[in-house]
Amino acid sequence: MASVHESLYFNPMMTNGVVHANVFGIKDWVTPYKIAVLVLLNEMGRTGEGAVSLMERRRLNQLLLPLLQGPDITLSKLYKLIEESCPQLANSVQIRIKLMAEGELKDMEQFFDDLTDSFSGTEPEVHKTSVVGLFLRHMILAYSKLSFSQVFKLYTALQQYFQNGEKKTVEDADMELTNREEGERKMEKEELDVSIREEEVSCSGPLSQKQAEFFLSQQASLLKNDETKALTPASLQKELNNLLKFNPDFAEAHYLSYLNNLRVQDVFSSTHSLLHYFDRLILTGAESKSNGEEGYGRSLRYAALNLAALHCRFGHYQQAELALQEAIRIAQESNDHVCLQHCLSWLYVLGQKRSDSYVLLEHSVKKAVHFGLPYLASLGIQSLVQQRAFAGKTANKLMDALKDSDLLHWKHSLSELIDISIAQKTAIWRLYGRSTMALQQAQMLLSMNSLESVNAGVQQNNTESFAVALCHLAELHAEQGCFAAASEVLKHLKERFPPNSQHAQLWMLCDQKIQFDRAMNDGKYHLADSLVTGITALNSIEGVYRKAIVLQAQNQMSEAHKLLQKLLIHCQKIRNTEMVISVLLSVAELYWRSSSPTIALPVLLQALALSKEYRLQYLASETVLNLAFAQLILGIPEQALSLLHMAIEPILADGAVLDKGRAMFLVAKCQVASAASYDPLKKAEALEAAIENLNEAKNYFAKVDCKEQIRDVVYFQARLYHTLGKTQERNRCAMLFRQLHQELPSHGVPLINHL
Repeated sequence: MASVHESLYFNPMMTNGVVHANVFGIKDWVTPYKIAVLVLLNEMGRTGEGAVSLMERRRLNQLLLPLLQGPDITLSKLYKLIEESCPQLANSVQIRIKLMAEGELKDMEQFFDDLTDSFSGTEPEVHKTSVVGLFLRHMILAYSKLSFSQVFKLYTALQQYFQNGEKKTVEDADMELTNREEGERKMEKEELDVSIREEEVSCSGPLSQKQAEFFLSQQASLLKNDETKALTPASLQKELNNLLKFNPDFAEAHYLSYLNNLRVQDVFSSTHSLLHYFDRLILTGAESKSNGEEGYGRSLRYAALNLAALHCRFGHYQQAELALQEAIRIAQESNDHVCLQHCLSWLYVLGQKRSDSYVLLEHSVKKAVHFGLPYLASLGIQSLVQQRAFAGKTANKLMDALKDSDLLHWKHSLSELIDISIAQKTAIWRLYGRSTMALQQAQMLLSMNSLESVNAGVQQNNTESFAVALCHLAELHAEQGCFAAASEVLKHLKERFPPNSQHAQLWMLCDQKIQFDRAMNDGKYHLADSLVTGITALNSIEGVYRKAIVLQAQNQMSEAHKLLQKLLIHCQKIRNTEMVISVLLSVAELYWRSSSPTIALPVLLQALALSKEYRLQYLASETVLNLAFAQLILGIPEQALSLLHMAIEPILADGAVLDKGRAMFLVAKCQVASAASYDPLKKAEALEAAIENLNEAKNYFAKVDCKEQIRDVVYFQARLYHTLGKTQERNRCAMLFRQLHQELPSHGVPLINHL
C-alpha cells in the first residue's frame, strides 16, 4: 500500500501529466517552482539588514503572498518579479538555482537539509506558525516523504524548469534584436506566442489544493466585483478544464465554470456545469458530512432553485417554473424555510406582470424579516418600490421605503445593496422627470465607488448598479447637449465593462440611443435607420418605437401608424405605461402632420390622463406642450399660451435641451399668432418678445446641433424682422436659412403654418 500511496503522491512529475485519482487528497507537494520560491526565502533570510533597503524588503514581503498562494509560473517570470522588487536579490536567486540545477542531486538534498536551520536558535529567522513558516514546514514534510525515484524525478524536473527559463531569457534577447530589424509589431506577436507556449508547459501539472482554492476564490471574486481583472472567458475555461482533468470531482471548479459560461451567455454549457456542480457536491459527501442525511436533500433543492434562476435569466420561464415547483416541493418536505423564502422571491420574479404579484412580494418581505434574512428582505423592498413607482405612487412614499431598506443595509453592512438602492433612486427620479435629482443620486454613487484601482473586496466599482448610474449620467449629459462629456462617460463604460462582460448590454443600448438621437437631430435619417437594428437587438420595444419615429420623419405615415398601433397594443398588454404615453404622443404628432389636429386631441387627452395618474411629470409637461400646439393649429393661440405658461416651468427646470428649444419656439409662435388682433404698438412689442424667445430657442437647438429646427427658427425670425422693417437683420436670417435649406432639403409639411 505504501508504494501505491507514493506513486499517487508525486503525480505532478509523471511523464504524461495525467492523474485519474483525486490529487487533492494531499494538501501540498514539491514542484520546481516551489523550490525556486524556497531559494528566494532562503536568500532573504541570509541577506543582512543593510544589504537590502527598507523599501525593497517591503516590496519583497508584498510579493511573497501571491507567490506562495498562486499557481506555478515560469522561472523567467519569477526572475522578473523578483528583479522589480530587488535586483540584487534576483541575481543571488538566479545563481543559487543555476548551481543547484547544473550540479548534482546531493546539492538539492543539502538545500532541503539546510532549510530546517531557519527554525533553530533562540531567535529563529522564521516563526513556525507564520505564513512563511507553515509553507517551509509543508515543503520539508512533503520532500521527506518522497521515495528516491520521486526525488530523482523532482531533480530532473528542476533541471528542465531551469533550462526552459534560460531558453526564455535567450529568446527574449534575440527578440530585442529582431525588434530593431523587423519592427515592434512583429516582436510583440512573437513574444506573445512564446509566452503562451511556456505557460502551457508550466501549467501541465495540477495545482495543489491550496493553489486551486486560491485561484477559484480569486476568480469568483473578480467575476462578481471587477470582471475586467478576471481572466478572459476562454483563458479561464482552459484553466478550469485543466483543473477538472486532474480532479473531475472538484465541485467548486464546476461552479466557477458555470459562472464563466454565464458571462458569454452560453446556456447549454452553463446548465451542464451547474448540474455537474451539484452532482459532485452530493457524490463527494461534502454536504452530508456537515448536515447528516439532510445534506443530500439540501443539495437537491438548491440545485433545482439554481436551475430555475438560470432558466429565468435566459428567458425560459416555463422551464424555470417547473424547476421552481420542484425546489418548493423538496423544501416543503424538508421544512427548509430559508430555501422556501428564496423560492418565494423567484415566484414573484416569474409572475411580476400579474396584477396580484405585489401581495406575493409583501408576504415575501414579511417572512424574510421574520426569519432574519436581511438580504432577501431588502431585495424585496427594492422590488416593491420599483413596482409602486410603475404604479404611480408618490415619490415621498417611495423614498421613505428606500430609507427603511437603507437602514437594513447599513446595519448589516450590505454594501452591494447600498449601491443598488442609490441606482434605484436615480432611475425613479428620471422616471418622474426630475433630472437634477437623478444627476445628484448618480454622482453620489460614483463618489462612494472611487474610480481608482482598488482591491475587489474593498470597493465594488464594476457592478450592475455602477453601470446603470454611468449610463444615466451619459444620457443626462447628452440631453443637455454635452456630447463630449457623454462620450467620455461611454468610453469609461467600455473600458470597465468590455463587450463580452455581462453588463455590457447596458452601455451598448445607451450608446445606440444617443447616436440615434444625434442622427435624428442632424436630419440624417438613413443613419438613424441603420442604428434601429442594433437597438432592436438589445431592446425590442425601444427598437420598434425608434423605427416608427424614423418612418414618420421620412413621411411614410401609413407604415409608421401601423407600427405605432401594434406597439401601443403590446405595451398596454405588458403595462409599460411610460412607453404607452410616448407612443400616444407620436400618434398625435402623426395626426396633425397629416392635417388632422382634431383627431389628435382625444389621443393627447388620453396621454395626459395617464401621465397624471402615474405621476410622470415630465411626460405630462410634454403632453401639455403638444396640446398647446394642437390648439395653435386650431386657431386658439390665447388658450395655447395659457397652457404653455402652466407646463413650461418643469421643462425649463429638468427638461432636455431639445425640449426646451421646442417649448420656447412654440411660445414665440403663440405670441405672434395672438398679436394678430393687437394695435400696431402693442403688436410690435409682442413681436420683439417673440424674437427674443426665438433667439433663446435657437441657442438651445444649436447645443444639440438640430439644424432642421434652427432652419425653421431663422425662417420665422426673417419673417418677423421683415414685418418690423428691420432689413439688415432680415437679410442675415434669410442668408442663414438659405444655407441650411440647401444643406437640408425640407421633408413633409412645414412646422410653421401660422403667421
